[in-house]
Amino acid sequence: MSPEIILTIGMFGSLVLCIMFGVSLAFALGAVGVIAALLMYGTPGLMPIVTGVFNYMWMLLLAAVPLFVFIGVALSKSKIAVDMYDAFYLWSGRLRGGLAVGTCAFAAALSAMTGNCSASTVTTGLVAIPPMRKRKYNERIIFGSIGAAGTLGILIPPSITLIVIGMMTGQSIGKLFAGGLVAGIGIVLLFMLYIVVMAWINPQLCPALDENPSWREKLLALKAVALPTLIILSILGSLFFGIATPTEASSVGALAVLICVMIRREFNWRFIKETAYQTASITGMVLWIMFGASGFVAIYSGGGGIYFVQNMLTGLDVSPWMLVFILQLAILILGMFLDPMGIILLCLPLFYPVVVNVMGFDPIWYGVVFNIALCIGYITPPFGYNLFYLKSLSPDTDMGTIYRSVLPFIFIMVIALVLMMIFPGIITWLPNNMGLN
Repeated sequence: MSPEIILTIGMFGSLVLCIMFGVSLAFALGAVGVIAALLMYGTPGLMPIVTGVFNYMWMLLLAAVPLFVFIGVALSKSKIAVDMYDAFYLWSGRLRGGLAVGTCAFAAALSAMTGNCSASTVTTGLVAIPPMRKRKYNERIIFGSIGAAGTLGILIPPSITLIVIGMMTGQSIGKLFAGGLVAGIGIVLLFMLYIVVMAWINPQLCPALDENPSWREKLLALKAVALPTLIILSILGSLFFGIATPTEASSVGALAVLICVMIRREFNWRFIKETAYQTASITGMVLWIMFGASGFVAIYSGGGGIYFVQNMLTGLDVSPWMLVFILQLAILILGMFLDPMGIILLCLPLFYPVVVNVMGFDPIWYGVVFNIALCIGYITPPFGYNLFYLKSLSPDTDMGTIYRSVLPFIFIMVIALVLMMIFPGIITWLPNNMGLN
C-alpha cells in the first residue's frame, strides 16, 4: 500500500472518528493535522501548519467575514426583520399559499443582508412560524419553506462561503456574487412555484388569508421595506457597480445597519453588548474552522495526498461531465454530516484543480454550483444544520416531520442544480456581462 493511500485513510479516518465522538470540527481538523505532522516529520513538520494559518490571517478579504456576521446578528437583534415580514404578510393577499410565498421572499431578502444560513433561517422562523400556524398552514409547508429558503443565505450575496471560495481559488468575488445572485433568485422562484401549485392542488395545505388588506394598508406597509432595501443596495450596489471591494462593501453594509438601527431608536447598550458578543462567537467559530482546515490541508498536501486524489480522479474512465456529477454527489453526501466551511476547505483544494485546470470548466460556474451543493447539504437529513435550527425553533415538533417537510424542497434544489450544470450560461451570463473584476 502506497504512503499516499495510508495518509488518506489515516487522516480522513481519524477525522471521521473525531467527529463521531463529538469533537468540534475546527479542533478535529487541527488535531489530526498536528498529530500527522508529528508522526511523519517530527516537530519540524509543524511549520507548514503555522505557515498555512498565517497565510489566512494576512488575507484582507477575511475582514469581510466578521462584518457580514455582524450585519446578520444586528438584524436579528433589531425589529427591522419583523416589520419587513409584516409587509410581505400584507402583500401576500388572499393568494393560496401566499404567506409561505412571502416567507420565501422574506428569507431571500434576509440572505441578501446577512450572508449566512443561521441568521436567515432562525430569523425567518421566529417571525414566520406563528402567523403560518395561526392561519392553519400544514406543518410540512411551514418547515419546508423556512428551512429551504433559509439555505440561500450562503448562496445569495453577500455569501460568506462564496467569499471563502473566492479567497481559495483566486477568482473574482464580485463575479461569484453575481452568479450566486442569479442562482439564488432562480431557486427561490422554484420554491414559490411549488408552493402555489401545491396550494392549488390541495387548498387545505396552505389556505388563503381571511382578511383582505386595503391598498392604503399595503402602501403604508412598504415603509418597513425602505430600510432593508437601503441595506441591500448599500452592499450589493457598492459591490456590483465597482464602488467597493467585498471587504469595503461589508463595512458599508455594517454602517448601513447601524444607521437603520439608530433611525429606529433601537441602538442602546444592550444592543451593542449582545450584538458584539454573538458576532465574536460566530466569527471565532468560522475562523477556527478555517485555521484547523488550513493545517489539515497543509500536511495532507505536503504528504502527497492531494496529488494522489487528483491523479485518481483524472484517471477515472469517465467523461468530464460524469466526473463533475460524481464530485457534486460527494459534496452532497458530505453535506449530510459536515459544516459547509469545512467541506470547502477540505474538498475545494482537491476538486477545483481537476475540474477547472484539467477538465477546462468555467471557474465561476464551478464555484457557484459547488456552493449550491453546500446549500442542499444544509437541509439534507440526517444532520443538515438547518434541520436542527428548525427543531430549536419548534421543540415540540418531531424530527420525522421536519425531515419529511424538506424532502420536496431538496428535490427542487437538485433539479435546479442539474439544470445549472447542464446550462452553465444561467450562472455565467450575468458575471460575464457586468464588467466585474
